[in-house]
Amino acid sequence: MTASATEPILSLRDVSKAFGGIQAVDTCTFDVRPGRITGLIGPNGAGKTTIFNLITGFLRADTGTIRYKGADIVGRSPHRVESLGVVRTFQHLRLWGKMTVLENVLVGCPTPVGENVLTLFLRPGRVRAEEAAARERAMEALDFFGLAGRAHELAEDLAYPEQKLLSMARMYATEADLLLLDEPTSGLDADSLSRIVPIVRKLVERGKTVLLIEHNMELISQLSDDVVFLHQGHVLASGKPADITRDPALTEIYFGV
Repeated sequence: MTASATEPILSLRDVSKAFGGIQAVDTCTFDVRPGRITGLIGPNGAGKTTIFNLITGFLRADTGTIRYKGADIVGRSPHRVESLGVVRTFQHLRLWGKMTVLENVLVGCPTPVGENVLTLFLRPGRVRAEEAAARERAMEALDFFGLAGRAHELAEDLAYPEQKLLSMARMYATEADLLLLDEPTSGLDADSLSRIVPIVRKLVERGKTVLLIEHNMELISQLSDDVVFLHQGHVLASGKPADITRDPALTEIYFGV
C-alpha cells in the first residue's frame, strides 16, 4: 500500500500516552505529507520524543491511531515498523564504536535472504550476491553523506559531527521512505551545520519524507515545509514555518517569556 501525492504518508489521530499520572501526549493529531519536511517543535517536555517513540513502536499509544501509508501501525514492533519503511535517529547516536564506519551502515542495509539460516546453506551464491548489493548500497549512502573516504575507520574515531552524519547514513541505507530525525543539528557548530542542513533537504530530493525534531527556530524556518507546534503533548498549531515561528503567543510558550 502506498500513499498518493495528495494523501498524508503518516497520520496521527487523537494519540495519547501517559506515564503514571503524567500525560506525555494528549489527543495528538497531525499529518505528515509525502515528499516534504515537517518540523516538530515545542518547549522541553512537550512530548516530541515520546511521539517519535510511539510512531516507531518503542512505545505503544494508550489511545488513538497512527497510520503509515494507510495502515495502522499502533502495537507493531520497532523491527516491523522499520520493515514497513519508517526509521529514526536518536539524540544519543547509538553507533557501534568498535565497528568500522562501513560496518555501521551495513547493519542498516536490508538483507532478507541472508537472515534465513537455511538459505545460507542451500543458496550461498544468492546470499553472496545480496551481501555484495548491501555493501554497494552502504557505500552509496556513505558517499551521499560525505563519509566514503572514512569507510574503514572505526566509528569512535570520527568527530561528533561526522558521527551525526554516520547515524543518518545508516538510517538512509535502510531504504525507508519516512525518516524521523531527532535533533539532527544539536551540539553542532556553524561549520558542521553548513554540512548537515543541505543534506536534510537533499533527502527530500531523493524521494524521502522527513519528520524532524529541532529546537533551533531559525533552522526550522529554513528547512521545514510544514511545522507542528506541541505544548504539553497537545498540538497547539500547525502550518507554514513563518506563521508558526512568528506567532507571538507560540513564541511566548516556546521561550517561556
